[in-house]
Amino acid sequence: MNSSGMRAIGIILLVLGIILLGVGIVYFTVPTHSLPSFMGHAARAGHHTKRGWAGLLLGVILLILGGVTLSRARAASN
Repeated sequence: MNSSGMRAIGIILLVLGIILLGVGIVYFTVPTHSLPSFMGHAARAGHHTKRGWAGLLLGVILLILGGVTLSRARAASN
């Protein structure tokens, strides 16, 4: 793959990672009954800790993968 394609993939991974980090933070901080409808509702009260951890973990993984991809794209263009 050429360096511009790798750069685009790296940027997409970084953006998705940031979005997932935000989703994880929302699941930790917003009570269940106040979540936006597209994030799902549960019958019990409280916070969605499993979904919060999943969002944070996947966000960090995508940020790492995006950074690695961008650094490889930078090295390939030199």
